[in-house]
Formats: sequence, C-alpha cells, structure tokens
Amino acid sequence: MTLLDSRARTGAVSRINPVAKLGASALIALPLILTLDWVSAAVALVLECLLLPFAGLGWREFWARTWPVWLAAPLTAVTIALYGQTSGEVYVDWFLVQISEGSLELALATMLRVLAIALPSVVLFVTVDPTDLADGLAQIVRLPARFVLGALAGLRMVGLFLDDWRALELARRARGVADRGRLRRFFGMAFALLVLSIRRGSKLATAMEARGFGAPGPRTWARESHFGWPEWGLMALGLGIALVAVASAIAAGTWNFILGPE
Repeated sequence: MTLLDSRARTGAVSRINPVAKLGASALIALPLILTLDWVSAAVALVLECLLLPFAGLGWREFWARTWPVWLAAPLTAVTIALYGQTSGEVYVDWFLVQISEGSLELALATMLRVLAIALPSVVLFVTVDPTDLADGLAQIVRLPARFVLGALAGLRMVGLFLDDWRALELARRARGVADRGRLRRFFGMAFALLVLSIRRGSKLATAMEARGFGAPGPRTWARESHFGWPEWGLMALGLGIALVAVASAIAAGTWNFILGPE
C-alpha cells in the first residue's frame, strides 16, 4: 500500500458505505446529464469544491488522483468550441472550424459539467474497496449474489492482467522478438493475453462453482454491510447539491433539458 493509499483510507469518508458514495455521485450526476448549461454545472462545481477538503485527501493526493479529469475537461471544451453547434455571432469561420458565441458557451458548459460530474466520483471512490462495494450491493441494494460475486472476481483479476502484460513483454524481449514492429507486437501480445484470460476465467468459474458460489437460495456473508446516518448524510449532501444547481439554472433561465423537444 502506498503513502497516498494509506492516507486516503484514514479519513471519515473512508468509513462510509460504498453504496452511499455511489448513490451520492449518481444524485449529483443525474441532473447535470439531463441539462447542458453552464450555470448548473458551475454551481455544482463550486459547492463540491467547498466540500472536497472534508474528504480526507491531501492536496498532493487530490491532484495525483484527479489530474486526468483536469486534462480531459479542457480538451473536451476545445473540441466543442471548434466543432460545436454554431449560433450567435461567429468569430472564426475557416473550413470545418466555426467558433461562435454559441459554441463557446456550449464549450464552457461542457467543461464545467465534466468537472462537476467526474471530480466527486473520483474523490469518493478513492477509498472504495471492491469487496466492501460487493457486500453493499448484495446486502443493501439486493442485487443477485451470483452477479455481484462474479463481477468482484473479474475486478480482482485486473491487477493480474497488468502483471501478465508485463510478463509477456519481458518474455518477448528475452526471445528477441520485441525489437521492431510495435503495432504487430501489440496485437500479438493482446491475442496472447486474451487466450490467457479465457483460460484463467474458465478455471476461476469452475473453482467458484465447486465452492458453492453459484448455489441457489439465500447465502451468508462474512462481513455485514451497514447503512446508517453517515451514509444518509452523504446522500443528502449529494441531493442538496443537485437541487441547488437545478434551482439556480432555472432561476437564471439557462436550464436546457437535452431530452426535450427541439
């Protein structure tokens, strides 16, 4: 476990049930997905930034976890600004590139919406353990145990896939077949990893069936998943952020329901 992981798992947020984190993220994201305006996204982002210091993450850890979001959001905005829907005054019109007042506003709204949706999800899920999430989904949400356990087993295999990829690369280099043809080497390693994954998945499925993971009827769980007032409080915060963002957009007249009639 790294220093970042150990620090992230000592805060108050780390003890909250992962189901509540999933629910709070969904409550924030849902209204932002249904509209495309900069007011709702900006209000939600400001409220989230006020609450992020209480998540238990240091600044170094925060930037280490969220830098892909900060990189992807401006790139998405640039694409929308260059090729988005043209409306209002046109500033640049060259070949396929059209930068207008409407495309710039749409780009700003898109960038803020990406940040407002992704940042709380990344911060909340830093401390989520896959086993705790599976326990919560099965015991609290009442998802089928067979589906949850299968997904958990598959998620646990991701780390093994990365190790297998490194081992395959080192083995090919040792045989002298990885010096040229990067594209060809990539597809060859991908096919080898696919075959290895299928074999490992078949063995894992057989082992889980032999141990009774696919048996019908109710099953017992090694750890009980609790859902109390901290979890309800986190979901209430997510709902409050969503309601304030929607109310602000409606009051400002910028609410743009993307599923409504044109």
